[in-house]
Amino acid sequence: MKSKEKQMDATPHIPVIDGFCPMPDIAKLIGGKWKLIILQILIFQGMQRFNGLRRCIPDVTLTMLTSQLRALEKDGLVHREIYAEVPPRVEYSATPRAMALQKVFLSMHEWWLEDEKRNI
Repeated sequence: MKSKEKQMDATPHIPVIDGFCPMPDIAKLIGGKWKLIILQILIFQGMQRFNGLRRCIPDVTLTMLTSQLRALEKDGLVHREIYAEVPPRVEYSATPRAMALQKVFLSMHEWWLEDEKRNI
């Protein structure tokens, strides 16, 4: 029994502070089919205009792309720059908060590559 307890104590885990686990909040911020893809594009390819994002994500609807961009902007992960030009130009970029996720994306990619090897 004691060896199991020691083993469990040595296992890395996500800290729970005052009974609070951050995973549901993290899932709300970056979860979903389109948010991760949008963030990946903005983090690794840089600034994009709306139609550029649409070309990168051909299956997303206009409504869904707009909705996801607004949510990411509201949560401080995407910056929306509007230029006073005719026609208006709008550019989207990853904020420093989103750029901090770069290592997370790279880790997920490494995990996926390893998982693919196991499933072959």
